[in-house]
Amino acid sequence: MGYKIAVVGATGNVGREMLDILAERAFPADEVVALASRRSQGQEVSYGDKTLKVKTLDTYDFSDTDICLMSAGGETSKEWSPRIGQQGCVVIDNSSAFRYDADVPLIVPEVNADAIVGFTKRNIIANPNCSTAQLVVALKPLHEAATIKRVVVSTYQSVSGAGKEAMDELFNQTRAVFTAGEIKQGGKFTKRIAFNVIPHIDVFMEDGYTKEEWKMVAETKKMLDPKIKLTATAVRVPVFIGHAESVNIEFERPLSAEKASEILRAAPGVLVIDKRENGGYITPHEAAGEDATYISRIREDATVENGLNFWCVSDNLRKGAALNTVQIAEVLVNRKLLNRSKRAA
Repeated sequence: MGYKIAVVGATGNVGREMLDILAERAFPADEVVALASRRSQGQEVSYGDKTLKVKTLDTYDFSDTDICLMSAGGETSKEWSPRIGQQGCVVIDNSSAFRYDADVPLIVPEVNADAIVGFTKRNIIANPNCSTAQLVVALKPLHEAATIKRVVVSTYQSVSGAGKEAMDELFNQTRAVFTAGEIKQGGKFTKRIAFNVIPHIDVFMEDGYTKEEWKMVAETKKMLDPKIKLTATAVRVPVFIGHAESVNIEFERPLSAEKASEILRAAPGVLVIDKRENGGYITPHEAAGEDATYISRIREDATVENGLNFWCVSDNLRKGAALNTVQIAEVLVNRKLLNRSKRAA
């Protein structure tokens, strides 16, 4: 018997990507249900070669559903995820609502799949922030090899991380530049995004860091190792899809660039594209639509003992959100962790 899957937020960027990836990866689903708010009821979304009519979340009964992929924002998740979990359906939540809850595992399958067993406390599993997901996929094998002491990361994050309205804002502002039209500001971004970069993602905190930067610290510690010291600067760039990161690492033990490259080439979910020549590296443009976390520009940092730099790029809608969520669902299925007694009855 296949599984019954619900996708909440099915009309959004990430929700649509989830449906695509479920179909692409031939997830063993007998039935997939697209859910959203009342205003989206009756809209149509694609699932492989099928078209699904969107149903409303408010009136949906989850008691015979195995897994709910939740991508409707933090407030919706806070309200609905516990309720859905209590009906016996496992929620994999893409928002920040439960990431820091001690009773909710925060999972990147290539990094800490074994921690998934903790989901039974609340029937909720959290998906990390998009910028953290790709980072820890690269850090994990290096940490195992030489033990990471400290990480300094600067992000170059695409506008799709802020949703469809943000993508529209970049498009409209860029068009206005070329047509000498009015460049409208004050939408999703605090400053003009077209032909500009903005060192501000999420809200500011008391210490001067933004919430996005704090998330990277807290999530890396929870998933990888609480001893790792990490500092981040998160920057929005005028790219539609694909987050890039400049990563500097200090290790406990020596690790050459050659050895690091060898380790990363063998790591799950990672592709190394690193030729020291023109174009011998990856950019967000090439990573868009791909599943891998790409690593380039691997080199030693001579300014610290046991230092290393690299460039990390991934499609934030996929590995940073939808793909990781589906991979978590695959872990539940492959490890036979779902209690299906109610459905069998």
